[in-house]
Amino acid sequence: MSFFRPRRYAPALFVAVALLALAACGDQYPNSTFTHLTDNNRTISALWDRLMFLGTGVFVFVEALLIFTIIKFRKRPGGPKAKQIHGHAALEITWTVIPALILVLIAVPTVQAIYTTQAKAPDGSLKVEVIGHQWWWEFRYPELGVVTANELYLPAGRTVSFQLNTRDVLHSFWTPQLGGKRDLISNRTNWMWYTPDRSLAENAYNGFCVEYCGTSHANMRFRTFVVSEDKFESWAKHQAGIAAGAPVPTAVAPAAGAPVVTGAAMAGMKMPAAAAVASAAPVEEAVGYTFPLDKLPAHVVPTTPMPTGESTIKFDDALLASGNAVAGRELLTNMANLGKAPCLTCHVIKGEMAMVKDDQAKGPNLTHFGARHTLGGGLFSSDPATLARWIKNAPAMKPGSIMPTLGAGEYNAMIKQKLASGLDDRQIADIVAYLKSLK
Repeated sequence: MSFFRPRRYAPALFVAVALLALAACGDQYPNSTFTHLTDNNRTISALWDRLMFLGTGVFVFVEALLIFTIIKFRKRPGGPKAKQIHGHAALEITWTVIPALILVLIAVPTVQAIYTTQAKAPDGSLKVEVIGHQWWWEFRYPELGVVTANELYLPAGRTVSFQLNTRDVLHSFWTPQLGGKRDLISNRTNWMWYTPDRSLAENAYNGFCVEYCGTSHANMRFRTFVVSEDKFESWAKHQAGIAAGAPVPTAVAPAAGAPVVTGAAMAGMKMPAAAAVASAAPVEEAVGYTFPLDKLPAHVVPTTPMPTGESTIKFDDALLASGNAVAGRELLTNMANLGKAPCLTCHVIKGEMAMVKDDQAKGPNLTHFGARHTLGGGLFSSDPATLARWIKNAPAMKPGSIMPTLGAGEYNAMIKQKLASGLDDRQIADIVAYLKSLK
């Protein structure tokens, strides 16, 4: 008696095939690599298509031959005993030559694709240094004097050459829809380049770290904005300078014979003196191009939930409307009275007193933080309410974050106890107001 009854499993098989067919009917794949938006992507996609075509052909041929053999030579009641044939030179030569030819058809385009994608970037390419940190991305444009974090701007139609390095462990840089995944390896520099199509006038894409790098590997993300050349130039020109709209201007025009007072010098002043200088000096209000918030595709808008339960970070959101940017700047640059190290021991804000070299900062450059759409390594939206909670207790929002817990009464994961002192909600609201003013 046979316990295997194919008809019994037919309904389940039909449902499984129907579900697969329905899944294939969708057309929204925001993180798909099967696009043709860059030269790199097209090269890899063409290689994939060829391998898939050949692989499918081999599979169909082998399976058809196997099924034919099973049916043709199956054992039949009363049938003759199978003949044992020793050796068949023609058959053995055939099944050796055919795979060899298939391997040639695979190897040649594969080697061509490797040489194409590993070639030196064309002259005149935009240079971007990509630096991986646990767990955020730093982007430097050395020719333009721009340093930013977690948000990568690229000009459509221009080749971009990426220099890939890591400050700690292995990472891997990938924007799936633009192609070009490549690893960041300790004590080694890797290179990669591609050209976003000129038709990509104003588009946003998700980027990821795709090499396991520790506790928050899955939370190490970034956004890539591909914009027209004129918008990119506007963005880059502004990003290279001091933030417009911040309480401290770039420089103050001195009276005859008086010394120049820069933003960096004002950072060392006591608050009344700095405020007096700032109020007397004109501040440039022009802000360069930033990808419009209302044009962000839904798939690039962070949807990471806030901590809940015992980990909930409570904050009086009503205070955010009256946050004082000037007071926030004083707190951010000097927390000695709170027993805390200044934020500028880990971060850099162009125009403020530098307490750490820009290329050695442990945290993201905050010069134009107010113009960014995300924070926490691209994990959260940079709206005031989320930013306030991040400042209050970043490790509670992102496991493994090295940013210290700053909110009074918050549980500090590093020392495994609640803080007896720290920033209150009013002080955090002031810091939020300052950071959001850094456009």
